[in-house]
Amino acid sequence: MLLQKAGQRGMMMMHGRGGGSARGSTMHAIARNFFTLAIGYAIAGMILGLSMAISHDHAQMPTHAHIMVAGWLMSAVFAFFYQLVPAARASRLAPAHFWLTTVSGVGLVAGLFVMLGGNPGIEPVVAVSSIGFFASLLLFAWIALPVLWKADDRAAVPARDATAG
Repeated sequence: MLLQKAGQRGMMMMHGRGGGSARGSTMHAIARNFFTLAIGYAIAGMILGLSMAISHDHAQMPTHAHIMVAGWLMSAVFAFFYQLVPAARASRLAPAHFWLTTVSGVGLVAGLFVMLGGNPGIEPVVAVSSIGFFASLLLFAWIALPVLWKADDRAAVPARDATAG
């Protein structure tokens, strides 16, 4: 019910009836930050993927996979969740979630790139970054799950249709 309503709001914003303009951004700051991060990861992942394809050297495949899944996909999911669920983006922990995800994610993929490039001494950076990235996922669960469960409790009450007069 919560996501259905949020999805309807999202569709209204995309069609210009959600309070934003065609030129102005209707994304909230935390969602915009995560989506900007996701786009950065997507570009980096595509560059690395093309580089591997052109060179026929696929030694960085694990780095590429981490960039695309842990970076692009997860950051985009976080962005859409925060955009669609107002109670989650209102959390005081949301900015901490963004920064923990950003710092640990960049450390993870940069460390993997260097490590797989033949520098095993950086493995402790990869390990610490991996733990930090896992902690960011746990923090997201801490923020998201209570909001989702509270929303489920409210779903039992019939919602008033916003289009009905």
